[in-house]
Amino acid sequence: MSCNCDIEIAALLPPESESESDPSLPTSQHQEQSLSPNQVPEVAEPAILGSSSPPPPELDFPIEWPPDGELSLDWVQNLMSVFDWSSRNLTPTQFPEVLPVRVFDSLVLCASKILHKEPNCVKIDDCGPDSTVVVVGDVHGQLHDVLFLLKDAGYPSENRVFVFNGDYVDRGAWGLETFLILLAWKVLMPKSVYLLRGNHESKYCTSVYGFEKEVLVKYRDEDGKDKVGKHVYRKCLGCFEGLPLASIINGHVYTAHGGLFRSIAVTPAKRGKGKKNRKIVLNSETSTLVLGSLDELSKARRSVLDPPWEGLNLIPGDVLWSDPSMKPGLAPNKVRGIGLIWGPDCTEDFLKKFQLKLIIRSHEGPDAREKRPGLGGMDQGYTIDHIVESGKLITLFSAPDYPQFQGTEERYRNKGAYIVLEPPNFDQPVFHSFEAITPRPQVKAYYDYEEAIDSDEELDMASMATSP
Repeated sequence: MSCNCDIEIAALLPPESESESDPSLPTSQHQEQSLSPNQVPEVAEPAILGSSSPPPPELDFPIEWPPDGELSLDWVQNLMSVFDWSSRNLTPTQFPEVLPVRVFDSLVLCASKILHKEPNCVKIDDCGPDSTVVVVGDVHGQLHDVLFLLKDAGYPSENRVFVFNGDYVDRGAWGLETFLILLAWKVLMPKSVYLLRGNHESKYCTSVYGFEKEVLVKYRDEDGKDKVGKHVYRKCLGCFEGLPLASIINGHVYTAHGGLFRSIAVTPAKRGKGKKNRKIVLNSETSTLVLGSLDELSKARRSVLDPPWEGLNLIPGDVLWSDPSMKPGLAPNKVRGIGLIWGPDCTEDFLKKFQLKLIIRSHEGPDAREKRPGLGGMDQGYTIDHIVESGKLITLFSAPDYPQFQGTEERYRNKGAYIVLEPPNFDQPVFHSFEAITPRPQVKAYYDYEEAIDSDEELDMASMATSP
């Protein structure tokens, strides 16, 4: 994909053939296998020491931007291998030796140009008889598990489309590497990789759950200041604003991070003579909540650092923060303080109204699900939450052994999962569960995980205030 930063992005140049799997990338046990009773995934605590040994000669190190601005499959695979090696052999403060800030700038600029041009709800309609679509849930900076997932599912190609449902950063120690790898795939294959926004792709969440500090540590100035790190963090936030909110796959499958959303009532006000005096008032404080339409979703303003929980621009917050329930109806999400709670009847109404068969959302890991009565746990990386006449609602979570840093002695040991949708209708999910890559490289957390609120509950909403 050509992406000179001074010109418009060129059209996709697809690779001639699918590459062989990279043997340097990690492997994991498949679904049929399980951890032995005495095998506990290693809890990462102390910081690793920098390696005195140079990187393997087969790696192009450090990462350099292609002179012609055109990314190749080899470049992206080398990026993945270099990040894997550096995570195991270098300290976080050595990251600029791996990816100089000028290369970061070029990659994020190219990706942002693509993302900001995409609609709020991307439609993936070019699904031929030889195509598959892979849907991925939360990954939360668990780099090595993401590398395994890409290898296990098969890398993106003309006939293998990936839809990522958000939450690339926070909690895990390699959110920056994870996000940049996915941006590189987006630049290389913009019609085969779709990156949707999660609630953690926001200023508030990244300031609480570690990504901001991760960036400041990895791009710390030589004099110990944060000028470069703040620049990198701002660029990431700007890229977050461009991430689409949802997708519709082959006209049958709706995917979004949190899920469904409300309708924003439009009230015509009194008007004088002539069209110029017409006024439209949006009333978000209606006493009865009603499901929103895909047309309303397409018109929402997504370019906000933190989706509002009040005011006129509520749809992005709903899409990113809402949760399903077994209780019928549509109600405010009082647990999270933002978004909605919706029941099976709403799932049926949404599927039927828009002629859909499946909703795939993410947003809830094992820590969240243990507090949700009536809904299944996240042991296998997915749950089927609603089965209604028109189809199903699925929650998909792709970060195994989550969270990476846990304040309790007993870990969840959940599997991660991804979904493969196959022709002809792409509406029958095939689940692939997998276990975490162990042992993980030893690193320190970038947030106080012993004090951090589980499952994003009881957030300090006032600090998320943004203008409507």
